[in-house]
Amino acid sequence: MSAARIRGLTIALCAAIVFSVPACWAEAVDQQTEQTASPAAISRRVGTIKSISGAVITMTPDSGPEINLTVEDATRIRRIAPGETNPKNATPLEFRDLQVGDLIRVNGIASDDGKSIIASSILALKASDIEARKEQELQDWQKRGVDGLASAVDAAGGTITISARGKKVVVHASQTTVMRRYAPDSVKFEDAKPGTLQEVHSGDQVRARGERSLDGSELVADEIVSGSFPSIAGTVSSVDASASTLSVHDLLARKTVVVKITPDSQLRNLPPEMAQRIAMVLKGGLGGATQGQSAANGSGSPGDSQGARPAGPPGEMPPEGMVPAGMAKGGRPGGAPDFQRVLMRAPPTSLADLHKGDAVLILSTAGSTGIGTVITLLSGVEPILRAAPGASSASILTPWSLSAPSGDAGGP
Repeated sequence: MSAARIRGLTIALCAAIVFSVPACWAEAVDQQTEQTASPAAISRRVGTIKSISGAVITMTPDSGPEINLTVEDATRIRRIAPGETNPKNATPLEFRDLQVGDLIRVNGIASDDGKSIIASSILALKASDIEARKEQELQDWQKRGVDGLASAVDAAGGTITISARGKKVVVHASQTTVMRRYAPDSVKFEDAKPGTLQEVHSGDQVRARGERSLDGSELVADEIVSGSFPSIAGTVSSVDASASTLSVHDLLARKTVVVKITPDSQLRNLPPEMAQRIAMVLKGGLGGATQGQSAANGSGSPGDSQGARPAGPPGEMPPEGMVPAGMAKGGRPGGAPDFQRVLMRAPPTSLADLHKGDAVLILSTAGSTGIGTVITLLSGVEPILRAAPGASSASILTPWSLSAPSGDAGGP
């Protein structure tokens, strides 16, 4: 997934942090207005400023139609920092300092039709502050984050063991660790819900941030986000362009599954040479001249190229991103190749380019109605399925960068 799609916290997340504490907001309501107006007339709404004209703010609320807010001289306006939950720590803000894009919570008297509010108080979360907080979060996840597949979960002991770029990392959770779980139909961080350690299972995608040990083998987590994302290796059975769905015969499960393509789905086509190189790696490591030929044409066994030199002419290293972790020039193989860097170079494709019989590898959401949403789809993978049909999708498509404020970085 591209860094642009997974960078940082969204406005919705910041709203969840700041604007989801009803008790704190009781103090923010103008007491005099509550005393003089009927309870039914008092309105409290959260939304984003769409426009400002004179003393009227047009707000796009978190739900429902737009609302016009009338700001009077007596309207109290304050500014609160991202992550702050106590309105008492908010600072005064001038009306002229409000801008389009700012997130606000307004209290006031609503009109009978609910389309307008005379504002008694406004608490604002500035868009510039959100961006600054987003960048801080990004840097912190990059610096202290780790991501990978869960290989073991000890709920009683409060640990998750994950495989992160060929290295085992034990993640420790405590009562203060923030646990989140990705929604069945979404990989967006803002859609993640509060979760528990008991919900995490072996094979789940896990991303955590916290304090690492000096050798990187352990991490005491401040925050953990996890999710279950099935992988599919198979052939296209049919394409429904009108519904943006794809029917695929899963070769491992031996059944047909339906997945949905959305604008956020990443579809890429592997050029033949790239597919052959990945097949060689999955077949038996970076094979030598003799063994590598059998891996390239899909024959031979997984052990054919053990101990052989890297593929390619004498003295030539494999393409960037295909070198196993821990193997420098002249070094020895010492870990798993970084397939993600390779896949990002593959050209994009579309649903219209897929046809019945095409071989595909898919990573999708679990789906709440039995139809998952495609996260990543690779076509042109016939050599890979011939080389290692049982391990190909798990080896290539995972671990992938979950949508989180950590960008593409992470891992020890």
